[in-house]
Amino acid sequence: MPTKTRSSSKRSLAKYKEKRNFTKSPEPTGAEAKKIRKKAGKKLFFCVQKHLASHLHYDFRLEHRGVLLSWAVPKGPSLNPSDKRLAMMVEDHPLDYGDFEGVIPEGYGAGIVMLWDQGTWTPLTDDIDAALNKGELKFELQGVKLKGSWVLVRTRDQRTWLLIKHRDEWSGDIDVLTAAPLSVKSFDDFDDILAQENPDVWQSHRPAGGGVAGGMFNDIIRRAAEKKLLKTEGKSKGKKKTATKKRGTATANR
Repeated sequence: MPTKTRSSSKRSLAKYKEKRNFTKSPEPTGAEAKKIRKKAGKKLFFCVQKHLASHLHYDFRLEHRGVLLSWAVPKGPSLNPSDKRLAMMVEDHPLDYGDFEGVIPEGYGAGIVMLWDQGTWTPLTDDIDAALNKGELKFELQGVKLKGSWVLVRTRDQRTWLLIKHRDEWSGDIDVLTAAPLSVKSFDDFDDILAQENPDVWQSHRPAGGGVAGGMFNDIIRRAAEKKLLKTEGKSKGKKKTATKKRGTATANR
């Protein structure tokens, strides 16, 4: 029999904090939760983060009792009702994680995090805790990319769930992951996010080793380095142009 989902007035972030060193990780501690509450208004908040760590996966998060309930979805959400996407329940995350995007340089979850989707969600039940304990949570999403009716169904144990799209006007055969790959926050891809960091972050703590994820990360490093170089060259040209203009002005004023 599966263990019951905690139904206290506020869920704990103890496990989340135990796994992270906030002197090294840029991840939110939970201190800025009010920003997410303000963004969502009276509705419940949800987000999906595209996360390249040891493997590429999507973190699906629903606000409940002061935190974000979280599932790691290896293949990402699908708009096709025939697809039953594995969703592994992980530790609760703080509400302000719902706006996080950046590079985790080392430790747990080391890699690149993109805010792939966000919005609000509406439970199709009067008792979310009872639905979670039963292992079947039906809800509607009002996001940028994900909309309409969905369900999370628990299978073998407390951690193992399936994320399934219900058939409605927002379902279809479109591969939303390929059709809409970029961030809803910065409109950037992984290489743009990585290019904002220092090169030593790219090389010292690579989130992925060999295989598909490793090859993907190496390609992202290459593209990030190219963008960083172009940005640096652009600044250098801008400084030279400004210096030349100042010399010209100084000569004219003599």
